[in-house]
Amino acid sequence: MAFEKKSHYKEVLMDAIIDIAKENDKVVFLDADLSSCIGSTAFEKVFPERFFNCGIAEANMVGVAAGLASTGMVPFVHSFGCFASRRVYDQLFLSVGYTHQTVHVIGSDPGITAQYNGGTHMPFEDIALMRQIPNMAIVEPSDDYSLYMLTKAVYENGTSSYIRTPRKGINSIYSDGEEIKLGKAKVLREGDDVAIISLGAHLVTESLKAYDILKEQGVNATVIDLLSIKPMDEETILEVAKKCGKVLVCENGRYAGGVGEGIASLLAKNYPCLMDFICVGERFGEVGNLKYLASAFGFTADNIAAKALSLAKK
Repeated sequence: MAFEKKSHYKEVLMDAIIDIAKENDKVVFLDADLSSCIGSTAFEKVFPERFFNCGIAEANMVGVAAGLASTGMVPFVHSFGCFASRRVYDQLFLSVGYTHQTVHVIGSDPGITAQYNGGTHMPFEDIALMRQIPNMAIVEPSDDYSLYMLTKAVYENGTSSYIRTPRKGINSIYSDGEEIKLGKAKVLREGDDVAIISLGAHLVTESLKAYDILKEQGVNATVIDLLSIKPMDEETILEVAKKCGKVLVCENGRYAGGVGEGIASLLAKNYPCLMDFICVGERFGEVGNLKYLASAFGFTADNIAAKALSLAKK
């Protein structure tokens, strides 16, 4: 299996799954009539007998996947993040989680990356939902290479997983060959004044820009790409909290049940420190392009820098 540069996240994702399927003839792919959106037609071309379009019936698709898993197959299933989490939750919790089946769920276009599909298709609560399912790994890659490697990693982990990824565009942070592991965060910049813990392509990129803004103001920040939500890299989080004493968590999702709340709980028990959060509060999504939505929800380098600066001064 080898990573190759592509133009869109969805192409990298399909490359990873096709490479996995070449190594294991038990791997199958189920889609909810969104083949053209996620590019799963590429999988169908290589493995037509192992591809199943379940139609716009997401809950049924997960039920089918659970049945296939019970016979020894290894299903990957896809739908937009709103449908891959909220709509199928009972089936995921019971048919997959409770019965200890292994199904890998792809929730595409999470949070503001849903853009023009608007609030109805904008899952801010998918992380919170998936964190409640015992033994389910949750990852949110930040670039093309981490998407490829974490897709492979959750498969090799052997338990069910939720892969949170945009479909369109591409971002490159990591070099081919760099170690990307499930349960391990990456420290991208180092400083002693404040720690910025981010996840996802958009917010990690904006956090790196915020680092430069802060540097110009004499503030040295540590920037961490979380990558793996569950299992979470508690060791790295505790280390950076002890070093900086101030932690800003940035997530393209809701605070309640999300990453920020999870890190706050970890630090409250082990190393209480000053914290702040960039996330979605008591709001629903709305229609717009990524630039507009990032500004509307405060997911920008300027806002990250401002919050981090405020923390650093306390």
